[in-house]
Amino acid sequence: MTDKPTKIVVDCATQTQTIVELTDEEIAQLESDAIAAAERDAVRQAEAEAKAAAKASAEAKLAALGLTPEEIAALR
Repeated sequence: MTDKPTKIVVDCATQTQTIVELTDEEIAQLESDAIAAAERDAVRQAEAEAKAAAKASAEAKLAALGLTPEEIAALR
């Protein structure tokens, strides 16, 4: 067994499948892609949290002006 990640190479003409170890360059790209995906997820999460905080703040301000929860819900 190998410690290196592998990929399956499919030859459609001969209908054969071959398991091949990833090259060092492919492993580096895989790691880079994983880091980039984690960063994108963190940005999306931060944006969602900021949006939720802004919504809660807006609803609190509307409530402070005297709007009822039903009136605030009607504005959505």
